[in-house]
Amino acid sequence: MDIESLDELRIVLDPVGQVVLAIALMLLILSIALSLKPDDFSALLRRRMDLIGGVIAQTVALPLVTFGVVLLLDPPPSIALGMFVIASCPGGVVSNYLTFLARGNVAYSVSLTAASSALAAVLTPFLIVVTSQLYSPTATLLASIDFRPLAFLVQTSILLGVPLVLGMFIAGRYPGFAAVLQRRVAWFGTLALVAAIIYGSAKFLPLLWPAMPMLVGITMLHNSAAFATGLLAGVILRADKATRRALVFELGIQNSGLAIVILLAQFQGLGGAAAVAAVWSLWHLIAGGTVVAIMRRMDA
Repeated sequence: MDIESLDELRIVLDPVGQVVLAIALMLLILSIALSLKPDDFSALLRRRMDLIGGVIAQTVALPLVTFGVVLLLDPPPSIALGMFVIASCPGGVVSNYLTFLARGNVAYSVSLTAASSALAAVLTPFLIVVTSQLYSPTATLLASIDFRPLAFLVQTSILLGVPLVLGMFIAGRYPGFAAVLQRRVAWFGTLALVAAIIYGSAKFLPLLWPAMPMLVGITMLHNSAAFATGLLAGVILRADKATRRALVFELGIQNSGLAIVILLAQFQGLGGAAAVAAVWSLWHLIAGGTVVAIMRRMDA
């Protein structure tokens, strides 16, 4: 398969696969919401400028930087769509763990993850629609698959919003039960996502393999730009070293699992988009570990 054919490839799942995807999406969001506690937001209330700056960096700066990377690299439209979706997703618990390993401000990292996750039901679909429609090649591609922005906004907001509200309610009202339930929900959600990816990729991986060097190269550049944006945001905010490190990981580590599910469930499994999100899910762990090692080395 040549690179241009990526836009024509559809990773289409049968009805069983689609149901598994919907379940995976709701379980992933529910697991995040069940882990959110009032204390997670308390640090943000004490340092409001850091909160505002961090949210702006994640919801405005990162999509803008991604848009610039797309203009610079001029990838196939489906790959550009995948990049836009990744940049629109919130951070995840991996960013909190890497912040801890790098001796960053873990409380701030957890608080910012909580804030971005709580806003995801509205902001994630909105950002996806805005960025994908502003870039004309992607807008043209989406028009060819009869993509309807309003329907997408409503459907995705409901899919994200219902488990988010339910999880936060349970976590606030029954914290002990939420802690037990969260581990099981996270396990089943991850299992459902992995099953859906294996189910879909087993057939299509041979077709995607020839484009893998380009996918890896684009992902590396995009991820590096995300890490750099987090570092720059910390400098602009005049944050201390620990908080700057937290911002580096909050912007460099995105919830790529959520991105994959959205692409497969809501965008007819556009091959290039789903492929670049899958590559990101592996690469950002490698890059994040490397950044941790560099920071620890600097401390030493």
